[in-house]
Amino acid sequence: MPIYFFVLVLVIIFLAMAIKILNEYERGVIFRLGRVLGRAKGPGLIILIPVIDRMVKVSLRTVVHDVPAQDVITRDNVSIKVNAVVYFRVIDPMKAILDVENYLYATSQLSQTTLRSVLGQAELDELLSKREKINERLQEILDMHTEPWGIKVSNVEVKNVDLPQEMQRAIARQAEAERERRAKVISAEGEYQAAQRLFDASDILSRNPMALQLRYLATLVEISAEKNSTIIFPLPIDLIKAFTEKMLDKT
Repeated sequence: MPIYFFVLVLVIIFLAMAIKILNEYERGVIFRLGRVLGRAKGPGLIILIPVIDRMVKVSLRTVVHDVPAQDVITRDNVSIKVNAVVYFRVIDPMKAILDVENYLYATSQLSQTTLRSVLGQAELDELLSKREKINERLQEILDMHTEPWGIKVSNVEVKNVDLPQEMQRAIARQAEAERERRAKVISAEGEYQAAQRLFDASDILSRNPMALQLRYLATLVEISAEKNSTIIFPLPIDLIKAFTEKMLDKT
């Protein structure tokens, strides 16, 4: 009985070491006596030879890496702190295991140095107003350098830009001055349009006296609608000139 029990335990241990199951998003790089065996295996059931074979699992899912805040001096000599997020995944498990010691750590370090290098070549205004362009440039550089490792960088997003207090106050003053400038320009444009309309109206009235008289009568109607008890208004000669001429013609 003890012998059968011992054999059963050995069989269970052997199967546990020999049988591996990989999920749909996993691949296994198998080394046999130190040499890589073919291409990456999986998903599903994998049979290994205990002691002789060793398998390294690689996940093909997208990794979201948070790049810690980096001290950056922009091209216009402004000291800022910037952090970012890098989205990448393994597309070639063999390269990710064979060509780099730790692809996660290597991608993390490369992201930090690239972030400092790219942002150091940009001015502060460009960093604040052209964020998408800088993100695309970071993504292109990282993807180019990680391609030999079997890594695909799909996206890079600059998250926060921490400015010094004095720079924040300067930007606030600049924004306020810009708003005041726009308000003055809009006000001046409104005054110009109003003056232009008044000029056009005066030109029309000067060329057509009857239009002026009709406008005068319309103004009287508006005044009478305000329920005033007494209305005193001057009577222009031009208004009654036409009527007097007609009366004289009849006589």
